[in-house]
Amino acid sequence: MKKTAKDFAHIPGWGIDNDPKNEPTYPNRHRTGEEHDGRSWVRPTQQVLDREVLHSIERPDYTAVVGNSVPPSGLSGVIRRFAFKYSENSYLHWLPLLMADKVNVVEGILDDFAHGTVPNIFVEKGYKAEWKHSPQTLVLKLAAFTAVTAGTILWLSSGDKKKPVRRSRY
Repeated sequence: MKKTAKDFAHIPGWGIDNDPKNEPTYPNRHRTGEEHDGRSWVRPTQQVLDREVLHSIERPDYTAVVGNSVPPSGLSGVIRRFAFKYSENSYLHWLPLLMADKVNVVEGILDDFAHGTVPNIFVEKGYKAEWKHSPQTLVLKLAAFTAVTAGTILWLSSGDKKKPVRRSRY
C-alpha cells in the first residue's frame, strides 16, 4: 500500500515545503537571467595578511577572510607546505596534512615540556569523561595502546643482531 501525505500529517512540520511560495529555494529555480553568475553581492575587501597562510593551488587568490591565528611552523609546517604544493584531489595533499596534524600534537607536547608544563594528556584527550560514561571502552583503548607500544618496543629491541656469516667452502 502506497503512503500518502495524509499518512504523515501527524509529524510536526511534515510537508512544510509543499507550498512553492513558502519554500526558500523556490526563487532560485526560475532565475530571470539578470545576474550572470547568480549572486549580486560585492566581494569584501581582502583581509590584510600579516603572516603565512597556506591555500589551495586550485584557487588563484586567497579568500577575502582567512584564519591566520596559527601560522605553519616547525616540522608540521614543513609537511603542510609540502602538502599544499599538490591538488586537493591528490593523496599527496591530504595524507601529509593528516600526518602534519599528528606531528603538531607531538610538537605541542614537547613545547609544553620546554616551557616547564607537564601536559595532562588524560584530561586533554577526554579520558576523564570517557571513564565516567564508558569505562569499558576506555579500558579497551588503553589496553590496545599498551599492547601496540609494548609490541613495538619488543620488535625494535629485538632488531638485527649481528649473525655470523656462513661462508661456502666452494
